[in-house]
Amino acid sequence: MTTGVRRRMGVEERRQQLIGVALELFSRRSPDEVSIDEIASAAGISRPLVYHYFPGKLSLYEAALQRASDDLAARFAEPHEGPLGARLLRVMRRYFDFVDEHGPGFSALMRGGPAVGSSTTNALIDSVRQAAYVQILSHLGVTDPPARLELVVRSWISLAESTALIWLDGRRIPREELEPQLVDDFGALAAVAASYDPEMAALLRRIVRDEPADGPFAHLAGRLAALAT
Repeated sequence: MTTGVRRRMGVEERRQQLIGVALELFSRRSPDEVSIDEIASAAGISRPLVYHYFPGKLSLYEAALQRASDDLAARFAEPHEGPLGARLLRVMRRYFDFVDEHGPGFSALMRGGPAVGSSTTNALIDSVRQAAYVQILSHLGVTDPPARLELVVRSWISLAESTALIWLDGRRIPREELEPQLVDDFGALAAVAASYDPEMAALLRRIVRDEPADGPFAHLAGRLAALAT
């Protein structure tokens, strides 16, 4: 008969464990509601040992936020294959997977939490938005976007954030409907901008040309035409 011996973790391994534990707790409840004692208990260590690796809850929250922001930014990465509408729909599904899994933490990040106002937190939020912006431009094949295209893409990213926050407050609309609706929102924003700008009009024609008859943007055009009649 043998007895198990607890393996001693290295410094970085223990830090990563604490970040994972904290992220899991922050994902279920607002960070304001999670104590260092809870984090220590969930990690199976003492409270003083948590402070050995992190000076306080704020630094641990920011480390967990860094991991979450890296994960969220990665949700916008998508192979450049197939029509744009289908790509954006896959992105939105992965985005709402994250929101669904980390609801309270996502809400605390965007609406307010213990690290709100810190330069680290603001930089992490901005890094996710910038990563999403760069990814969308790459799918459009644009490296030097005109002003109206930048406005469309950044407005759409903000719309996705606000839609996710509203959805978390009661989940009154099925996410299976919101995901394609957000893809339609991108098409609608681009169409409005195209009515003002020849460059946007040329870009929109290229997008529509590559869309299949059963794609998200084609469905949107059909629904709008039906409303007009």
